[in-house]
Amino acid sequence: MGKLSTHVLDVTQGKPGAGVKLALYVIKGNEKVLLKNAVTNSDGRCDAPLLQGDEFVTGRYELVFGAGDYFAGQGVELPAPRFVDEVVIAFGIADAAQNYHVPLVVSPWSYSTYRGS
Repeated sequence: MGKLSTHVLDVTQGKPGAGVKLALYVIKGNEKVLLKNAVTNSDGRCDAPLLQGDEFVTGRYELVFGAGDYFAGQGVELPAPRFVDEVVIAFGIADAAQNYHVPLVVSPWSYSTYRGS
């Protein structure tokens, strides 16, 4: 069985994004169902996989990262409203036998992601 994991990289400071709040949702039709809330550790990662075992199934998901709150907590001067605030990454899991790693590379002005393993 595979698993789902994530981490946050703060490219503004060149370090892991520690203390970033995130939420994981599964998308069922037009409904978003909250599966888990988590906070990244000092390495910018979650202490355990977000999904694994019987919980890790094919489907559509969203990760929502509190990037704006993270940068505000770091003392970064941000405009009002924030340009990057909540970062929503919508993705699909097509094969539950594989590992899916969905990182967030973020600054107050941009973000990107990719599928890792």
